[in-house]
Amino acid sequence: MNYIRPQSLFAAILLAYSPLFLQSQVKIDAGLKAYEVKSGVSGNLNSIGSDTLNNLMALWVEGFNKKYPNTKIQVEGKGSATAPPALSAGTAQLAPMSRKMKGEEAAPFAAKFGYDPTDIAVAIDALAIFVNKNNPLEEISIEEADAIFSKTRLRGLAEIASWGQLKLQGDFSNASISMYGRNSASGTYGYFKELTLNKGDYKDTVKEQPGSSSVVQSVESDRFGIGYSGIGYVTSGVKALKVGQSGRWNGENFAPAYANTLNGKYPLSRYLYIYINKSPNAPVDPLVKEFISYVLSREGQEIVVKDGYYPLPPSIATRETNKLNK
Repeated sequence: MNYIRPQSLFAAILLAYSPLFLQSQVKIDAGLKAYEVKSGVSGNLNSIGSDTLNNLMALWVEGFNKKYPNTKIQVEGKGSATAPPALSAGTAQLAPMSRKMKGEEAAPFAAKFGYDPTDIAVAIDALAIFVNKNNPLEEISIEEADAIFSKTRLRGLAEIASWGQLKLQGDFSNASISMYGRNSASGTYGYFKELTLNKGDYKDTVKEQPGSSSVVQSVESDRFGIGYSGIGYVTSGVKALKVGQSGRWNGENFAPAYANTLNGKYPLSRYLYIYINKSPNAPVDPLVKEFISYVLSREGQEIVVKDGYYPLPPSIATRETNKLNK
């Protein structure tokens, strides 16, 4: 399955559609446990990995440091592909990724330590397809997005190179589509390639950007632009399209809202992860444990909402917390 199954009831489906409005309506479930400060917590950690999670990691570190002034956590976010080798080499104790680690990425770690790295789901993201705020387009199918971004077009549609092919009129009718995306080190690049392009190849004309923020800024400044990134990077200068897939939900397209990530209707929802080194025969590093516990707490998930992503339901937060104690 490519979607997140619902774990708790969501109060209501939001009727108004605006990405910033939808995010502002997200409420933290009262069932999430409050974080309890421990005594004697100190030390240093390094975090290396996802750009999508970069701002979120920085906010978590800021909040954690207020509780534990004798800790220092350095954050580097150049892409999810940088996380596995850093965790394996021990140069990072926290390895944020916006996708699951691949088998070939985990293999060097397993060969060195004799067990697999532990994945901790820390937030929910709706990977959004953005257009400029002045673009009249409101929705797009996965098949159409594939026809725009992919040169192999494994989802079966003919190439879409102009906005007129999506039935836009006026200045847009003959305008070429400008595409913006991430580089191959990015987990978002890989996730979009797998889920939208059906593992096909990107067009050579997709303008690769060094970070999610750069993708959104490019679409903001390009009236005829389109790009993809995590919902947490939405700005007032872009519009997140409703997205759907032919043959599912009667072909209806859905907004990248929290409710639609929980009920499985938004097809590009995903968990965001932090990978750690957890031996099955020994306790996890105390500082790593406290940081992850903070992230999964009510306060940590409030920061998730503050940064524009979606919080874990209590049952999922509890499941992930339990991984620290196995």
